Amino acid sequence: MYDAFGIINPSSRQIWVEGLEDYRSIGAFSFLGRYRIIDFPISNMSNSGIDRIQVYIRRKPRSLTDHLGTGRHYNINSKRGRLQVLFSDHHQEHDIYNTDISSYADNLESIELMHHPYVVIAPSYMVCRIDYAQLIQTHIDSGADITLAYHTVDNAKEAFLSCNTLELNRQKGVLGIEPNHGNAKVRNIFMDTYVMKKEYFIDLVKKAQSLSSMYTLSDIVNLACREADVRGFAHHGFFASITDFKSYYDANLELIDFKSAMNLFDDEWPFYTKTNDSCPTKYYETAAVTSSVISNGCLIEGSIENSVIGRGCVIKKGAVVKNSIILSGTIIGEDVHVENQIVDKMAKLIRVKEIIADPENPGYIRRGDTI
Repeated sequence: MYDAFGIINPSSRQIWVEGLEDYRSIGAFSFLGRYRIIDFPISNMSNSGIDRIQVYIRRKPRSLTDHLGTGRHYNINSKRGRLQVLFSDHHQEHDIYNTDISSYADNLESIELMHHPYVVIAPSYMVCRIDYAQLIQTHIDSGADITLAYHTVDNAKEAFLSCNTLELNRQKGVLGIEPNHGNAKVRNIFMDTYVMKKEYFIDLVKKAQSLSSMYTLSDIVNLACREADVRGFAHHGFFASITDFKSYYDANLELIDFKSAMNLFDDEWPFYTKTNDSCPTKYYETAAVTSSVISNGCLIEGSIENSVIGRGCVIKKGAVVKNSIILSGTIIGEDVHVENQIVDKMAKLIRVKEIIADPENPGYIRRGDTI
């Protein structure tokens, strides 16, 4: 592995997942009942041989810092490796100055102290499997100043609307970065993943600060495309960008399908997470479960179809859970029908017997609510 350190950057100020993000940052979102979203970029770095990783947090740090801990569960080398959590000094959630550049500038000394010549920057809100060693090798072989990862999709008119896209020439040179306006079906979605030399990255941060206090890293890299050698790197396989409520819902349910899951999970490329010692799930005689992901520690008496159930949930007799994501510690009461919903942690659905939303506009039950 080439001598590189990793940065997990904070979510863009344009990204907001309604409801769920009121309680935690996107990286701390539960995913598939077992993981957190940030487990995927950190595991990708760990598997690629990157054992010095900086995680930047902008808001609601408690849940994410508790999950990250010392980082030992990510198989980071215990002697020379380190997972470092860094914070921005800007506290206003929707402040125009609250950019990733401001986060890097606030912690520039920590970046300068890194002895590694290369830096890999990845987002905390995308789910994929990617080998950063291959990405760095491609970057070095090309002689480029910056290499950007992208994923080509054919549904950009209705999805990925909060993401940026890359405009590429025939040699995969990046001509520019622009928002996805939803006016074309096929787009190269920018994965907010960069590789460059550390010193070049520091220069970009300083230049962005001097040009505009509102500049993001993608803004300054887009400007650099005019004079620098910026290349694209194509990613293949499962890819999800958790940038809004519907994308979180869709990504969870899509991975219930075994074929889709095999495009993400690989025995040779494990995704690490903080373990939770709990008893196996207990299924009663009245339980009926089809096409679902059920976590440990649950008590299942009712029916579950095409859903993700988090740890320690209770599904009572006669209850029906369909096309829903139920986060940990939730109780679904007797004869309650839940369909097309995201139910946040520790909620109790016991009195209202039918909670159904449109599948194109899934509903949300707040954390700790009793309904």
